[in-house]
Amino acid sequence: MDFTFTEEQQAAVEAAKAVFANVAPDGVPSPALTPGAVAEEFDRGLWAKLAGSDLLSLVLAEEYGGAGLDAIALCLVLREAARVLARVPLLEHCATAMAVQAHGSPELKSALLRDAGRGSLVLTVAAHGRTGHDPAELSVTARRDGGEWILDGVQTAVAWAQNADWIAVPAHCGEGEPVLALVPRGATGLRLADQYSTSGERLAELTLDGVRVAPAHLIEVPGAWDRLRQLLATGTCALALGLGEGVLTMTSQYTSKREQFGFPVATFQAVAVQAADRYIDLRAMEVTLWQAAWRLDAGTGGAGGPLPSAGDVAVAKIWASEGVRRVVQTAQHLHGGFGADTDYPLHRYHAWAKQLELQLGPAAVHEEALGDLLAAHPLG
Repeated sequence: MDFTFTEEQQAAVEAAKAVFANVAPDGVPSPALTPGAVAEEFDRGLWAKLAGSDLLSLVLAEEYGGAGLDAIALCLVLREAARVLARVPLLEHCATAMAVQAHGSPELKSALLRDAGRGSLVLTVAAHGRTGHDPAELSVTARRDGGEWILDGVQTAVAWAQNADWIAVPAHCGEGEPVLALVPRGATGLRLADQYSTSGERLAELTLDGVRVAPAHLIEVPGAWDRLRQLLATGTCALALGLGEGVLTMTSQYTSKREQFGFPVATFQAVAVQAADRYIDLRAMEVTLWQAAWRLDAGTGGAGGPLPSAGDVAVAKIWASEGVRRVVQTAQHLHGGFGADTDYPLHRYHAWAKQLELQLGPAAVHEEALGDLLAAHPLG
């Protein structure tokens, strides 16, 4: 597989690096010292810079003011965002916009996409179900009532919901494929209750009690929610990779300066071996990420391999979930007590890594899913 990036994708990386160059990972209060959310809002100033650099419209078609790029380009930008712990809903916003562009009605596209690309309208998605363990589409029911749809149910840990303008909500109709409803935050019957992530960010428990949705705001296309779910998972793997690379760079710089017995600790074999193991983790996370992102761009069917793209996403999640944990744990160990100092940003990376690990879920679950796919699609 040739993972050489196109000129357009490389240009997106350079633009992202320029935007994130001056972002401070410790720009908000420490989650270790804050009982609630570290901030009420995401970083609106950074959001405006992303919009001004055309990075929010990166994956949108030219007719909506975008560059028409793909999931790989989005993951490249997410990777740069995670290196500095950028507090913006970049993944949820862009992934939802891609779903609307691919499957939404003309009315829905017209209402959302151009403003989403400008950053004046913020999108997010409810992707974790009622408990964080159940499939999200089973936590909300959708039923027809005359010319409208009615949604009832609960979704937990919805990222950036209090600051988003529209929320994508998967739901089931009792039979057939799940649907995806786009619900405005101020809709009648929609309630938000504050929750807080391990990283100190503000989440929301979403309760839908008879929320009415116009048919034009509901996506019934088969596979639409599954595609969005896989894109969110792959984007989370990109965040884990960027965070891990940022942590390993920080650890390399620290161990190169920290001396013991008159020598930098980086020259000690035990330190070098542990750092090398984590480098291998990151390279495995990287190659499985690009494989998954490429498969999503190639289509969710069998194109590009004997398994559906869900198999490649499962492999990426296995490596990202375990790899990001090992990287930050080794970083804490090699920093000694300094790594737990709340005046030093490493503890923030540790908290974000734990949140990403929780979002991805345990590797054993993805291994079981991969086994089911292999059983259903024999490689012989």
